[in-house]
Amino acid sequence: MAFGNARTPGNTQPMTEINIIPLVDVMLVLLVIFIITAPLLTNAVKINLPQASSMPNVSQAANIQLAIDAKGQEFWNGEPIDAATLATRLHDAGQQNPVPELHLHADRLTTYDALADVMTEASKAGVTKIGFVTQPQTSPQQ
Repeated sequence: MAFGNARTPGNTQPMTEINIIPLVDVMLVLLVIFIITAPLLTNAVKINLPQASSMPNVSQAANIQLAIDAKGQEFWNGEPIDAATLATRLHDAGQQNPVPELHLHADRLTTYDALADVMTEASKAGVTKIGFVTQPQTSPQQ
């Protein structure tokens, strides 16, 4: 709160006006800071897929072991198959009751495109339970 002019001796009443200019200046500075920093916080996405350590799946239900190597070659329970045969076998598996689980064994260098194609075919065939099989994480030697 500001007081009156010191040069006039009879005017000792405090000023009843609020000085808005410093408030507006601070708000504009904060607005500019948020406008500049907001895009920096949302566009920085770095993906480094972690190693997984989980308990092994010990279910007794039927499952399909589907392996995909680094070249994109697919193996149904250990035997190599092509894309047309894979689609047929997934369709047959989707018709079973209960529907078996699909266990994907993908090489570390397998492309995302190859995995997406397999998952799309499985979804179309009605095989909805899909799991990724990983190697246990090794702890560093001490």
